[in-house]
Amino acid sequence: MKTVYKAQLLQKRKWRIRKKVTGTAARPRLSVKFSGKHIYAQAVNDDAGATLVFLSTLDPEVKKGGAKGNVSGAKSLAVAFAAKAKAAGITSVVFDRNGRPYHGRVKTFAEAAREGGLQF
Repeated sequence: MKTVYKAQLLQKRKWRIRKKVTGTAARPRLSVKFSGKHIYAQAVNDDAGATLVFLSTLDPEVKKGGAKGNVSGAKSLAVAFAAKAKAAGITSVVFDRNGRPYHGRVKTFAEAAREGGLQF
């Protein structure tokens, strides 16, 4: 019962955030998903409904560096994502923390992406 309730609260937080955060072609939405083992990040143009850049800890290039779903993995993934986004011509994004509180892996990912050259 308790896990169902927690999942409902997470979904409500996601909806509340997504009402305010939308991505455009000029400034896509940087959505970050954290599972128990991996991290997934994508830049989304919500106007066209298209994913512009996608990267996760399952990618062979990132996996080679030993990135997992922890804080150090979040940092290395964010740096690699920022480089890939800059190569695709994306310099400015809107950060979507996907219902998660802004600390730990989320904060580390955001700070490392900023250091990599993305503007929030």
